[in-house]
Parts: sequence; C-alpha cells; structure tokens
Amino acid sequence: MPTLSSATARVHIAAHGAELTSFVNLATGLDYVWPADPAQWARHSPLLFPIVGKLPEDTYLHNGQAYNLSQHGFARDQEFQLIHEEAGNLTFQLMHSEATKALYPFEFELRVSYTLRGSALTVGWHVRNPAAAEQDLLFSIGAHPAFNCPLGPEAGQFADYAFHFDHPVTLQRHLLRSGLRNGEMAPVLDQQATLPLSYELFADDALVFDHFDFTRITLQRANKTGPFVRMQFDGFPYLGLWTKGPGANFVCIEPWQGVASPVGPPQELSDKEGIMTLAPSQMFDCSYTIEIG
Repeated sequence: MPTLSSATARVHIAAHGAELTSFVNLATGLDYVWPADPAQWARHSPLLFPIVGKLPEDTYLHNGQAYNLSQHGFARDQEFQLIHEEAGNLTFQLMHSEATKALYPFEFELRVSYTLRGSALTVGWHVRNPAAAEQDLLFSIGAHPAFNCPLGPEAGQFADYAFHFDHPVTLQRHLLRSGLRNGEMAPVLDQQATLPLSYELFADDALVFDHFDFTRITLQRANKTGPFVRMQFDGFPYLGLWTKGPGANFVCIEPWQGVASPVGPPQELSDKEGIMTLAPSQMFDCSYTIEIG
C-alpha cells in the first residue's frame, strides 16, 4: 500500500478510492484514522465525487435524461492510478470511462494528492474538464474522513470529547429527511467555542452547516487534554459532522464543495445546490489539511 513517512508520522493511502486508511503518530503508535470496522462503518475516508450527499430517488436529470447515482457518487469505489510518487508526496488519478459515463455522462480528470510535512497531511483535489467539444463538466466534491473517538485504548468515552473552535461560533444545522435537506434549520451553538459530543447530537443524521465563519476545527477531549486531530479547510462552503450511531467509536469531519439535494422530485444536475461548472480545459483546485498531535 502506498506510504508516506516523516520524522513524526506515517500515512497509508489505498489506490482503491485514493482513500486515506491510516495516520500514525510515530512517537505514540496511535493511529488516528478509523480502521473501517464493518460492524460499525466499513470505510476510512471516502472521497465524495461527482456529487456530495444524496439525490432524490438516487436520480438526477441532465438535459432531461434521467441518470442513477448513489449517495456521494462513485469515486470512492473506483481504482485510482498512482501517477506521481516522491518523498512526502503521492498523487492519484481517476478518469472517465464507459462505466462512469453510464452513470455520469461527462468527461473528467480527477487527481488527488497527499503531501505529508511533519504531523500535517494536506489533501489536494484537482478537477479538470478534458472535453474537446463544448460540454461543461458539472460536479461537486467532498471529504469524509473518519477519526477514532475516543483517541486511544485508554482515552475515555465518546462523550468525553468535543469539537473545539478557535473562537465562539453561532451555528444552525440543515435538517435532513432520509438524507435529503427538508428545508428546515435547527440551532446547534450560540456564541460558544466548544461543541460537546454525544450520540444524541447525531440522532437526526449528520450535522450539516453552511455560511459558517471558521476554517478550522479540533477534535479532542472536552478539557483539551490528550491527543487531538485538527482540520483546516479554507474556502469550503459546506461542512458535515457525523457518526454512525450509539456505540460507534469514530466521528467524521467533512469539508464539502457541495451538499445533499432538497426533498422533492429529481432535478437537473445543473440546478443542484453546490454543483460547480467547468468549461472545456478549465480546472478546479482546493485542499484541506489534517494535523495530528
């Protein structure tokens, strides 16, 4: 399995889905990434492409024609090619095929890069429209990394942890019905800098936010002691926080360039909130960073 190493950390990435599968602190031996236990949730850090979230009836329209696409798209289940490898960096690539065009009638080039510097891993996305004709590329992309919680074999319980913000924030979540936004909002925080974790917090599915005024979030014990995971995600318009349910020993921090569809009938992909458009030869780039300590 492709590996990156520094003096303080080691990272494994699988070609299947270009998925981060392990992020180990070499000083302590602690792995921060969820091991994909199928009894709870059988993924580590899936890449969401070419959509983020769920579609009504798992269906969208393009130029009036209906296509089926399951939640979060197909990239997480595809084999990527490792196209670049050097000290501290790995880059993977996925391109359109006849199989992808049956689900998604667009040409695309998707590259995922991993760069490890010390205990910080930067994940970069590069999307390009390679179409020669005048066909726009419509897409969304998102991250879904799952981190062990509690962090360590003797690190307390899930409810001992919290999400910490750099300053007090006010947050409202989008409410979901069967994975779709139902148009309603609910308050989560009112000028507070800590969001304590509990399974009840996720009883109505993921916490989905937009229009937030922070770009960094830290997972750590509520009293700010012990190991931590910190994510930096500048320029992302949406954020999801999620765990599977009572007893799950992980939590996800998910910066998104896209969001689930609203409740209602299938819609044109071009009308879906969060869909980006690339003209032929145009490119889109963004990145986020995971830091462990």
